[in-house]
Amino acid sequence: MIRVPEMTTKLSKISLPLKLTFLIFSMVLNCMGIVILQLSEAKITYEKLGFLESFKDIPIAFISLFAVNFISRFGTKKSLILALTIVGICSLILPFVKVFWFYKLWFAIIGTCFAIGKICVFGIIRNNISDEKALAKTMNSVEASFMIGIFVVNIGFGWLISSQFSEFWKFGFLSITVLSAITIFLFSKLVISEPVKNNDENILKDLSILFNPLLIIFLAIIFSIVFVEQSFNSWLPSFYKNHLKVNSFFALQASSFLALFSYVGRTITANVIHRFSLSKYYIFCLSLIVLALAIIIGIQFFDTDDSKSLLFLFPVIGLFLSPLYPVINSKMIAKIDKAKANLFTSLIVIFSSLGSSVSSILMAIIFGKQLLSFYPVYILCAVIVMFTISLIYFKFADKKFRK
Repeated sequence: MIRVPEMTTKLSKISLPLKLTFLIFSMVLNCMGIVILQLSEAKITYEKLGFLESFKDIPIAFISLFAVNFISRFGTKKSLILALTIVGICSLILPFVKVFWFYKLWFAIIGTCFAIGKICVFGIIRNNISDEKALAKTMNSVEASFMIGIFVVNIGFGWLISSQFSEFWKFGFLSITVLSAITIFLFSKLVISEPVKNNDENILKDLSILFNPLLIIFLAIIFSIVFVEQSFNSWLPSFYKNHLKVNSFFALQASSFLALFSYVGRTITANVIHRFSLSKYYIFCLSLIVLALAIIIGIQFFDTDDSKSLLFLFPVIGLFLSPLYPVINSKMIAKIDKAKANLFTSLIVIFSSLGSSVSSILMAIIFGKQLLSFYPVYILCAVIVMFTISLIYFKFADKKFRK
């Protein structure tokens, strides 16, 4: 059983720290594009850099199920504060360490903290909202701050890299330490209702209850969405630099507009989603992604392979890609028992991290073999697979939820 708080008033108070939490995790997770860009110039191979992502994603997948018990024991507020504290300390240490192996350790720690943090954030939202469309609006609003984190990282680090202080680019991570401290302070002042502890909690038993064909299809969609997102977030700057021949600064600035358009996409969705069917809105966005990629491929193969117009076309995809993740999550999580919200979120985190890791490994192979002309083709194939799986999901989901 869950103690339900006064939903509207409490949600308005916790909105800012929740958004700041996602902003912080977005900055530490999506600095991968900058790290790849900078370390590749230090003669570290793309194969090694591709596997660097796995040091972030594998701990996320591995820790998530264990994190459920940890969070249940200590509570969402204390667990979230602990995760933010560790992130702040790690970001404080990073600028002073120069060895490559530390990046592996750093991303592993960040991944573990993110697993805890995301489960806590989703759990807090789920325990305050029951309505499907209200939940979709809130999730889009909170997740929009994730896009701002990507934008801030690319703009901020891009400025540092292009300035006379370029050798001190890692000191940009100190801003994350400051943000973490502010967010911890805000959470310390809040009273957050926690789920009532269940002493009979059994993860394996709960998993067996949760798992069904619809959930498996849903998790396949989560995997594919993050697979596509990661193809852009971590590798678009390197594509711009290596294939379109722009400098590091412009590559990061151009990539930051993908995040800006993604933020706009999620903000618009948060404000209009109550007017539409979630499934129809989702399919509409997915169709526009296919159209945009088709135009990009057409330009590449029938006009100019390295056309600078691609710098402006890729970011537009963010408008339609960014709403997919929160919309599909909110549709499913609204139907999950509140007592199982943390466990369900851990499954989302696991399959998200697997999608991210597999995407980065495959992308590293493409970059390592200099097959950059096929970059948008590769992404389009993944989107078509996602489209097919999504149609199957909505066909079965709408039937089940109407019962």
